[in-house]
Amino acid sequence: MENIRIAVLCSGGGTNLQAILDAKAAGNLPDGEIVLVVADSEAAYALERAKRQGIPAAVFDKHVYSRAAREQAILAALGEKKIGLVVLAGFMTVLSADFVKAYEGRIVNIHPALLPSFGGVGMYGLHVHEAVLAAGVKVTGATVHYVTEVCDGGPIIAQKAVEVREGDTPETLQRRVMREAEWIIYPQAIEQVCKKLKGE
Repeated sequence: MENIRIAVLCSGGGTNLQAILDAKAAGNLPDGEIVLVVADSEAAYALERAKRQGIPAAVFDKHVYSRAAREQAILAALGEKKIGLVVLAGFMTVLSADFVKAYEGRIVNIHPALLPSFGGVGMYGLHVHEAVLAAGVKVTGATVHYVTEVCDGGPIIAQKAVEVREGDTPETLQRRVMREAEWIIYPQAIEQVCKKLKGE
């Protein structure tokens, strides 16, 4: 059976996209193939990462398209490429229930905390790490989960804990969570899901 065709949706720098591309290059994603990168901004550096690897990219700018029109355009692009798995990597739009339904059980996301803590609407980027530090917890981390219509509420696929250190700022904590958790477990979880989808 051929590999699961993956689309990665990004809004910014694409560091998790890079981790996935690196895992593929190292032979650690044998059951998945990244065939499309979608961005919702022309300025997303993720587009440059895709270009360097020769991966087709599509931009549906959030300043040009309404949310509904953007989702329709993305769904059309996914259909065209026969995408089997949608990977959200710093995609800053909460997807509608209709979009999620179209790819039910085939959309994954990574969240920079140990869900169900520090998740939900408004919890993204540095906001998560600010909340973690404000709460005074000693351990944070990252969670890979299936995407459902409940923001950050889908079934958990993988988690990895990261220590919160004395003197951490949101920025230092964000970098450590990326390096010690996100970039490690996301490619592993994607491979796990691809393997499962191939077996279905």
